[in-house]
Amino acid sequence: MNLETFFEKFELIAGAPGAIARMRGIILQLAVQGKLVPQDQADEPANKLFDRIRNERERLIVEGLIRRQKETQEAIRDPFYDIPLSWIWTKLGAIGDWGSGSTPIRGSSEFYGGGLTWLKSGELNDNPNLAGSEETVTELALKACSFRLNKPGDVLIAMYGATIGKVAILAEPAVTNQAVCGCSPFSGVFNRYLFVYLLSQRAHFHSASEGGAQPNISKVKIVNFPFPLPPFAEQKRIVAKVDELMALCDRLEAQQQERDAKKVALTRAALDRFSEEPSPANLGHLFHPSYDITPADLRKTILTMAVQGKLVPQDPGEEPARLLIARLLERKRDSGSKILPPITLNDIPFSVPDSWEWERLGNISVASDSGWSPQCLPEARTGTGWGVLKVSAVSWGVFKPEENKALPPGINPRFECEVKKGDFLLSRANTEELVARSVIVEETPPHLMMSDKIVRFDLPAEIDKEFINLANSSRWARSHYAVNSSGTSSSMKNISRQVMCDLAIPIPPRAEQKRIVAKVKVLMKLVDRLEAHQAAASATADKLLDAVVGEMAGVL
Repeated sequence: MNLETFFEKFELIAGAPGAIARMRGIILQLAVQGKLVPQDQADEPANKLFDRIRNERERLIVEGLIRRQKETQEAIRDPFYDIPLSWIWTKLGAIGDWGSGSTPIRGSSEFYGGGLTWLKSGELNDNPNLAGSEETVTELALKACSFRLNKPGDVLIAMYGATIGKVAILAEPAVTNQAVCGCSPFSGVFNRYLFVYLLSQRAHFHSASEGGAQPNISKVKIVNFPFPLPPFAEQKRIVAKVDELMALCDRLEAQQQERDAKKVALTRAALDRFSEEPSPANLGHLFHPSYDITPADLRKTILTMAVQGKLVPQDPGEEPARLLIARLLERKRDSGSKILPPITLNDIPFSVPDSWEWERLGNISVASDSGWSPQCLPEARTGTGWGVLKVSAVSWGVFKPEENKALPPGINPRFECEVKKGDFLLSRANTEELVARSVIVEETPPHLMMSDKIVRFDLPAEIDKEFINLANSSRWARSHYAVNSSGTSSSMKNISRQVMCDLAIPIPPRAEQKRIVAKVKVLMKLVDRLEAHQAAASATADKLLDAVVGEMAGVL
């Protein structure tokens, strides 16, 4: 495949995830391997160019204008790749004068706020025309500290942390901190070509970094890093072609962002409309291919429709829920159980069908209890031993009995805390996103107890647990828990059992509860299939992109 064919094909698959970023990487690799532009036999070969570069370097050293770099004497035995015959491999230290900066003493105000740009590694950002900085230093700092004064046109590379390999070309005189190394290329080395090469080797610089929390590459590693030197005229042709192709990537990226923005706006408008007036009749439009609605948003919308009574039609022949609730409350009074205060208008977040009734979770429950948290072993229980469930066992919508800690030998279990099939459980402590999430125990091995961070609600037969589980996952339930949770950090929130009991839930007639649950299961399976289809389409696009890139093997 030739380059023209490749770039024609690329425009067809530019919408694939990560395609444009990979395109940029391919352009850079082609550039520094001598495969982006043709060679010209009329160009002065790189070995003669390098002789002139070496002579200039020696002259500058003799004149005391630069220092000799601390390079290793080893030859480049294993270059990264083959290069054209008119090129040569050398080292970065041989094609320019390199030096890093420093940080003036922070307590010395006379060193800061002057007129000299002082750059840190986070300010490079692959900018080929860098000017200005967050902080400046004074001429006194320049004299007192071990700074290298970089000139306009010098190339900078970041050496520390997450910014390793970030590069820039200066548009003004500047100094840097110790996390940045600057290079003044010798005559015959085009600074823009050096910039392109450093960009292309970022992964290599990262792999060569050392250190734990703050990895870094040293100046010694940089000056001994291999560098492919083309003829000077070819360096300029390479940069011109890179600029042209990067501009193409910019256009494709802008078009993609514009398409995505329009699709997001259309999708959001569709979701807002269905959230305001959802109905069984228009539910199918949510799955229309014109809308790029995510599976997560679809699930939320379906759940909203379910608990607002807009997912399935009402049956006027069914007993209204208020009669069902009245019987449940009468039963609690007869048993001497506590009745929570009635729901007020301020407790009702949205209207529901006339046959529905709002009631608190604590009033429709027969009882509620929490578990026990003794000092456990760090590992999960084995065999027929007893274990205590972690909150992670009930926080993800699916019961996970394997999430437990073993009860130590010699400690007797509390049988009343054992989890049984059919239990409706909520987590009382977790992250802001997961706290008070609920699950129905479909199957469980024996000898697993709730911890004191898990609450169990005993629901009567007239109430469908799966419908209550849906209601507890809805947006207004999440809002109720967010408002009433304790804890200063979003990574650890706590909900009391009383807050759970106070949750207002819209209760449909008994038969409608089951119809809603059945409909939700059908629709969620449809969303699952849609999600699988999207994943397959994305994988297909990735494979197509890989195939096109693979065809470039002959070029690369």
